[in-house]
Amino acid sequence: MPALVLLGAQWGDEGKGKATDLLGGSVDYVVRYQGGNNAGHTVVVGDQKYALHLLPSGILSPTCTPVIGNGVVVDLSVLFAELDGLQARGVDTSRLLISGNAHLITSYHQTLDKVSERFLGKRRIGTTGRGIGPAYADKVNRQGIRVQDLFDESILRQKVDAALDLKNQLLAKLYNRRAIAAEAVVEELLGFADRLAPFVCDTALVLNQAIDEEKVVVFEGGQGTLLDVDHGSYPFVTSSNPTAGGACTGSGVGPTRISRVIGILKAYTTRVGAGPFPTELHDADGQRLRTVGGEVGVTTGRDRRCGWFDAVIARYATRINGLTDFFLTKLDVLTGFERVPVCVAYSVEGRQMTEMPYSQSDFHHAEPVYEYLPGWSEDISKARRFEDLPANAQAYVRAVEDLSGAPVSAIGVGPGREETIQVRPFL
Repeated sequence: MPALVLLGAQWGDEGKGKATDLLGGSVDYVVRYQGGNNAGHTVVVGDQKYALHLLPSGILSPTCTPVIGNGVVVDLSVLFAELDGLQARGVDTSRLLISGNAHLITSYHQTLDKVSERFLGKRRIGTTGRGIGPAYADKVNRQGIRVQDLFDESILRQKVDAALDLKNQLLAKLYNRRAIAAEAVVEELLGFADRLAPFVCDTALVLNQAIDEEKVVVFEGGQGTLLDVDHGSYPFVTSSNPTAGGACTGSGVGPTRISRVIGILKAYTTRVGAGPFPTELHDADGQRLRTVGGEVGVTTGRDRRCGWFDAVIARYATRINGLTDFFLTKLDVLTGFERVPVCVAYSVEGRQMTEMPYSQSDFHHAEPVYEYLPGWSEDISKARRFEDLPANAQAYVRAVEDLSGAPVSAIGVGPGREETIQVRPFL
């Protein structure tokens, strides 16, 4: 049975939660393998809408085991607030598993994130201020606090003391902020230990054994390909690897065990935060996409920047991730446009480029080269087969498929779980 990776093929917010939830009844495990509560999934089940920030979307499927892998950074206060919110709505959260090797976001990570962004001024990255970057920096610097450290108070105290030795110097001397008391941080973290303990295990072992037993495992990426710290629009990226390779390092499951990599691709393009965005619209069309598409960040509450579909980015995502399929979401948002532009290449200082520019400077100066496809006015929200779509909508999907380099296996025609066309099965 397959192990699948589901990931964003643009800058995030493509509808990964819906894609994972669509598979929920057939999936045994859903794994978050990177990121933290800077990501957000919106899942609509019937007339209920769920906004998930840290938890895998599989938590909404009663037969599925949700897993937070070792590659995730966990803010425990957010985790338990999210669990409490779901439990209050009748969702069983007892199946959740958390890797003991996952790193924790502490209060000092959040403080450093916010003050450093303010310090950068116009050069700020546009982070969510939730401490994600500083937590990953500590992980790489070998100063991180892991989930398992909460169960050995002596080790926890040593690690917090060591981490704050330098950070308090930075806060006081560079940012003019008060030092953070190590004891307060330790006590706050220890306060979560008893409640956390039942969820913690060796998730890498559990997942490999599940695949041995032919269980279906889905790895769910946060953010998107263009926010990957290695392969994204650096430095305007997240601090982890949402790309397919990150599924392996962030879960402890080897690449030979993954059978399919599905890219979630919005029928237009959005991003949140600063950074280059070649097809961004600053006109009425951009506002229309934002309004009709409900383009407000699930986690940040910020309006998303909106633009036309970018085939250069889609081809790049296919190549970087080894995509086998696309799930094309929000096709319904394009209904009513007389014609729909599609970016097929970039113009960079007189040169035309059909592949992602290698140079950061070239990408920053890239201008979109458009082809124009005829639009459609028919309501497509009731379509459940590809043949139910208007001819021009079908042509648009085929064009996206041809330009992006991988087949479109599912199409979202509305926000609801049932508002999906399954062209070919994922399982």
